Amino acid sequence: MNVLILGSGGREHAIAWKIAQSPILSKLFVAPGNPGTAQIATNIPCSLSDFEAIRATVITNHIDLVVVGPEVPLVEGLADFFFADDALKNIQFLGPDKHAAQLEGSKDFAKQFMMRHSIPTARYATFTQASIDEGIDFLKTLQAPYVLKADGLAAGKGVLILESLSEAEEALKTLLGGQFGDASARVVIEEFLTGVELSVFALTDGKDYVLLPEAKDYKRIGEGDTGLNTGGMGAVSPVPFADDAFMKKVEERVVKPTMSGIREENMRYTGFVFFGLINVGGDPFVIEYNCRMGDPETEVVMPRIASDVLPLFSAAASGTLSGMSPEKDSRAASTIMLVAGGYPEEYEKGNIISGLSEVQNSLVFHAGTKQSNEDIVTNGGRVLAITSYGHDIHDALRTSYENAGKINWKDKYYRRDLGQDL
Repeated sequence: MNVLILGSGGREHAIAWKIAQSPILSKLFVAPGNPGTAQIATNIPCSLSDFEAIRATVITNHIDLVVVGPEVPLVEGLADFFFADDALKNIQFLGPDKHAAQLEGSKDFAKQFMMRHSIPTARYATFTQASIDEGIDFLKTLQAPYVLKADGLAAGKGVLILESLSEAEEALKTLLGGQFGDASARVVIEEFLTGVELSVFALTDGKDYVLLPEAKDYKRIGEGDTGLNTGGMGAVSPVPFADDAFMKKVEERVVKPTMSGIREENMRYTGFVFFGLINVGGDPFVIEYNCRMGDPETEVVMPRIASDVLPLFSAAASGTLSGMSPEKDSRAASTIMLVAGGYPEEYEKGNIISGLSEVQNSLVFHAGTKQSNEDIVTNGGRVLAITSYGHDIHDALRTSYENAGKINWKDKYYRRDLGQDL
């Protein structure tokens, strides 16, 4: 099979690393890719918003399967573009259509879906500029802290958790005033749920599904889960509290009702369903859906799949997933994100990275890097993911931390407390 992965981050590098091991793979392409994917695949310079360029890439390279990494092209309707094109419609495509991708593209859409299908989630209401006074009144019915979410995609920065009512009121005005453009034209205000978060992933062909290894990521920039939200500062898998009893509740109360809802509403959904969950006193509640794999969770989930993923991905894309199941690696995995100083706010690009060749017993997934002559330089806020195996998550973290210390560039930063809450 010839496979094209769309995306350029650590998630796409991890997916490429896993697919590259498949004996049924002929050629692997990543668009646009990064210096890490260039070591195991052919990178193709291509904007993910340029659907015609993607079409030309698929046809020129005789692609059999397209795996979409990030959410934006899905929310913008890339699947619909494929299904409507005679030259593309028979190519296997792993990702939901535009309507189904609204489960991630609109927080309000997702919440209404959960309500229709009795899926446990926090109490909420949605407001616009026209109903801002009602929004402030709703905030007054809640206890601190206050959760405000931009309805649309905001690159992982659209969720605010605020400690005081006055802060929440000001944030509501700022969001509805256009802080994230159209993405915050509507704002979902939620009741805050207290518990420990985890991520659960299903792969579906629209009818059947399989569960992949679960993970827990760390969103805040600061140690002790303080400071601004980021795209993710690291992840671990498995999650110690996600035992068989808890995961049975997740499947019965969350996964199965979601899948039956997708079928009942005739959503065209092939690909990954990400369940952002919180464990509240032993019961799972849904915080959010994503229509793709998480990042940095993919960097621990892919290494924990022991079997070949390519037949699985192909089956999901072609509607033949029934009866299949992935084998899980019994080892734990951890990943630590090395980020640019200043991230998630302003940060420098173009700093030379050293020490990559000194890493031992860890996988290095490139997230925000670029080749510059003979050097690899920083090219994003989240730069590298250092992933390691271990007999438990703490053993895996020790190896990741050991190797994180060997890699350097100006103003490198990473959290040193991952896993300590477990």
